[in-house]
Amino acid sequence: DHAGGTAAIKAATGVPIETLRTWEMRYGFPKSVRKPSGHRQFEIGAAGRIRTIARALERGLRAGEVVPASDQSLQDLLAALPGKTQPRTQTAPLNPSAFLEMVRNFDADRLMRSLHSDLAHEDPIAYVETRISPGLELLGAAWAAGDLEIAHEHFASERISDVLRESRLRFEETAAGPFVALTTLPGESHGLGLQITALILSSAGLRVLTLGTEVPIAEIAALARKTGAVAVGISVSAATRRTASPALARLRARLPRRIQLIVGGAGAPSELKGVQTLTDLEGLKSWAETLVRGRS
Repeated sequence: DHAGGTAAIKAATGVPIETLRTWEMRYGFPKSVRKPSGHRQFEIGAAGRIRTIARALERGLRAGEVVPASDQSLQDLLAALPGKTQPRTQTAPLNPSAFLEMVRNFDADRLMRSLHSDLAHEDPIAYVETRISPGLELLGAAWAAGDLEIAHEHFASERISDVLRESRLRFEETAAGPFVALTTLPGESHGLGLQITALILSSAGLRVLTLGTEVPIAEIAALARKTGAVAVGISVSAATRRTASPALARLRARLPRRIQLIVGGAGAPSELKGVQTLTDLEGLKSWAETLVRGRS
């Protein structure tokens, strides 16, 4: 085996290098080597296994199931799948100019239709990453450039929240896993991260209790105990990055040890004692699936 350049391994497998780096960090595969230049390259000999993993993902299996699996376990997982699986449809990407035009015109009907997704046939993570997240990025950029007013931003945020809640309903109807409470810390008014998190957790089978934004720390802890939640999830935006760590430490001190505390978002701190930071949606989904399996 020899190390291949990033272009070579991507061409050989069709898997983006960013995805491979995430797999290596989370699951230890594929291994990369550091070149004298300081750049990391993946072993081209891993291409066959990466292609097998990609096939498994295309047929509906999760990265957390297949990437860390042994070669034999991976083959067993593939063999256990039906011979003809219905592939998930690709989530249609957001049209940037049309999206901003609908926001500027306060066109709620068209905006809702453009954001709607049939999640019976689409993957929730792909839906968020190709439809919702780009919309939020467009809003942020347009707001920063002065192209949108505060009314436009509030209008679009509310419609996106409505769509995410609607998308979550079909998962909530069948979710039978443990309760997870979601909220933001005092001073954090951004709630879209909660709605995205609730969708992903519900799709994994967890029952989700969304408490809204800016809940006092004592009340978060009390509600978590009262509802029997096994975990509390906190969304932190970049706007509250500086105040998040001490507030999370206070919350952790008030929560019983049995209740996990997870945190995510652009302002989420890392390496905080007793707090698990989840940096992306795949990590969130994997955490949720592990929790569901552990309680089944």
